[in-house]
Amino acid sequence: MSRVTIKEIARRCGVSQGAVSYALNNQPGVSEATRARVLKVAAELEWVPNRAARQLSAARSETFGLVLARSAQTLIEEPYFMGFVGGVESVLSEKSFALALQVVADLDEEVATYRKWAAERRVDGVIVVDLRVADPRIPVLRKLGLPAVLVGDPALADGMPCVWTDATAAMTAALDHVESLGHRVIARIAGPPEFGDVWIRDQAYDVAARRLALTAMVHHTDFSATQGADATRDVLAAIPRPTAIIYDNDLMAVAGLAVIQALGLRIPDDITLVAWDDSPLCRITHPTLTALSHNVVGYGAEVMHRLLDVLAGAQPQAHLYSTPLLLIRESSAPR
Repeated sequence: MSRVTIKEIARRCGVSQGAVSYALNNQPGVSEATRARVLKVAAELEWVPNRAARQLSAARSETFGLVLARSAQTLIEEPYFMGFVGGVESVLSEKSFALALQVVADLDEEVATYRKWAAERRVDGVIVVDLRVADPRIPVLRKLGLPAVLVGDPALADGMPCVWTDATAAMTAALDHVESLGHRVIARIAGPPEFGDVWIRDQAYDVAARRLALTAMVHHTDFSATQGADATRDVLAAIPRPTAIIYDNDLMAVAGLAVIQALGLRIPDDITLVAWDDSPLCRITHPTLTALSHNVVGYGAEVMHRLLDVLAGAQPQAHLYSTPLLLIRESSAPR
């Protein structure tokens, strides 16, 4: 007779393997009703713990890794990562697990970090951010056998577990919004073009602009406030000058707002602004910023939950966390 596995219990209960693991190990993360159902099915199937698996689990480091190939200055300034890491930590702290956070200069150093962590069994799994098209980290992680969840669109994940937000729908909503206000010349201050999520936004921006017959320009940056401000000056010097600007993060939007006001232009009378991410920065500026809003803290927490599911034996899957919601504030006005 074959051994009953948590996969079979999960199938009978209609829940994830991660949820079964939490219930059987009396860990937080599932409702009491789900826990009771799992325990009932486990008893009916005469499930017993796998001793070898328990021994392997006991050998785990209870530490998870996140490597950020960004400049330290950008990370200090960028509200997104503080919120995301806060969400990850909110899950780990419940279980008294640790987060190994490493800041590196580039992808080569990031890959070297993964190799070191795997060789030393330093971490049980990693969260991978800032995906690239044909990302070189993916085959390395597979070869190392290092459990991972990728933060990004399934089109970038090559079949690995991933959690994503629908950037295409969000960008389409932003273009539809400014066009509905009568704006015909639009600029976008974008992130680095090699980033996969920026590439997806680039495509969505181009498709929507063509559909709406808009004059649209794009200026790529490194996501920093300094380059956001410089790019804003550049697009305002264009002929014709855009009457609406969409920013790929709220840090650049706030920097751009300051530039526009210093030039004596009025927001929203002369220029409509739309930001991305919607950190508190967007709500304390004057005027307040229209933004594509999503729960960044919740996003980080969901990614961490999915990584724990992978360690519990869940099958790789792509999980859509949310579609950023357009919140219209004072920086939007008809042309």
